[in-house]
Amino acid sequence: MFLLLIIAGLGVVTLLVISFRPHIRYAAGGVCKSTARLDGKTVLITGANTGIGKETALDLAVRGARVIIACRDVEKGEEAAASIRAVYPKADVEVRELDLADTCSIRAFAQKFLREVNHLHILINNAGVMMCPYTKTIDGFEMHIGVNHLGHFLLTSLLIGLLKRSAPARIIVVSSLAHNFGWIRFHDLHSQGSYNSGLAYCQSKLANVLFARELARRLKGTNVTVNSVHPGTVNSDLTRHSTLMTIMFTVFALFLKTPREGAQTSIYCAVAEELHSISGKHFSDCVPAFVAPQGRSEETARRLWDASCELLGIEWD
Repeated sequence: MFLLLIIAGLGVVTLLVISFRPHIRYAAGGVCKSTARLDGKTVLITGANTGIGKETALDLAVRGARVIIACRDVEKGEEAAASIRAVYPKADVEVRELDLADTCSIRAFAQKFLREVNHLHILINNAGVMMCPYTKTIDGFEMHIGVNHLGHFLLTSLLIGLLKRSAPARIIVVSSLAHNFGWIRFHDLHSQGSYNSGLAYCQSKLANVLFARELARRLKGTNVTVNSVHPGTVNSDLTRHSTLMTIMFTVFALFLKTPREGAQTSIYCAVAEELHSISGKHFSDCVPAFVAPQGRSEETARRLWDASCELLGIEWD
């Protein structure tokens, strides 16, 4: 009965949206107005084969950067690169294989990257999963915390030396407004005791914010900045694991950001001249954004850092 009411409610809302569509307007959010060029700069973006990552890659390529797309599905990555070149034939864009759910893949990627790429000026930790059914990464981590946080934590640790040598450099961590609803469950990081896909996602997005803030603190004086971003509610395939979210995003598509609009804050943090020395902040719609109290806890950030190093078997002081 409850399910029928939900379906009926969605049906009514859908009819209303369709009926009033010509009269509805939505806020697309902030727009990056910087005209900064990136000639001679190298950019690495994870998960840039689709969505906001792909739009970010296009924008930075148009600005003259060498853009490297790191993604699990190389075929889709090449399709994205081809579409970027179709829009901007001069684009210097390439695709490399990276599976953030496999630490062996991350290490192999970094080893090859460091051997073949001499500079890295902008790293955008963009890839992510959302509301997956309970699954584990190759290394046994719960998928959300494993891909969204631990995978990027390891990747960044392996590339940090190159970023320092390439300074001034920037690291952008794509988080979410969902971090407000997250808590780091140190007693059960991998949700083995109980699992809720929404809460697991929120925990991983909070981990993104904490990681960015703690890394920024540790990189003071290096001329490498770190900031996190909330792209907004974007109409993308990120909701593919949740039937309900997919239905809702379809019904309310008119009110959601397009991938291009959702990419604006990542682009802003990557290129805006006024952010050259700003680090440890959180942005949304190209302006500083609110961080939940649990995302501002230095103690939690340091504890998560230590736990991450232990899980990955690395030392990163």
